[in-house]
Amino acid sequence: MSYHHGDLRAALVAEGLRVARTGGAAALGMRELTRAVGVTPNAAYRHFADRRALVLAVASEAQDLLAEAMRDRIAAIDPALSPVPAAIAQLRAVGLGYIHFARAERGWFELAVLTQDDGPPGTTDPFPAPFALLLDALDALVAAKGLPAARRPHAEWACWSTVHGFADLTTRGPLRHHDAATVDALASYVVDTVIHGLGTTQLEDS
Repeated sequence: MSYHHGDLRAALVAEGLRVARTGGAAALGMRELTRAVGVTPNAAYRHFADRRALVLAVASEAQDLLAEAMRDRIAAIDPALSPVPAAIAQLRAVGLGYIHFARAERGWFELAVLTQDDGPPGTTDPFPAPFALLLDALDALVAAKGLPAARRPHAEWACWSTVHGFADLTTRGPLRHHDAATVDALASYVVDTVIHGLGTTQLEDS
């Protein structure tokens, strides 16, 4: 793409997303991105203090794409489900959406899960969107009386570490060599196992 007028910051972030989709964070070089949009590196520094600031901005967009994929799974839940199965299905959708995105969009996923000491300028949400969806799903499960309130504290860390660890195995570990059907079945098993381990009162397929 080339930049002609308008919002240079948005153009650089969009180009960053394009190249990171296949190249991950390593593809986000300031000189390469500015060359691609047709400006000098000095022009980019009017919008980003350094390369790290640009990478964080692109990572924030990748997090939004990950959250969108998770929301798509949540939206597909059968509206006729009763409260507890519906809440469990929501938590499953969060976990399976996370894993599926990791497998389908490895470059974006690498960016989305970058450790961030602080967010990009303009960030006001206390949690990244994917993590907020996990928190919402766990709270909904408690509200539906599918998870005892006493088991809620810190449950997000059990869920996230398990699901992220499995996603890492499918993208960089030994599971990357397995066929899609096998990984799908394992993903469902892992997600259901961690939900059951939380102490849910009912675990049904959704």
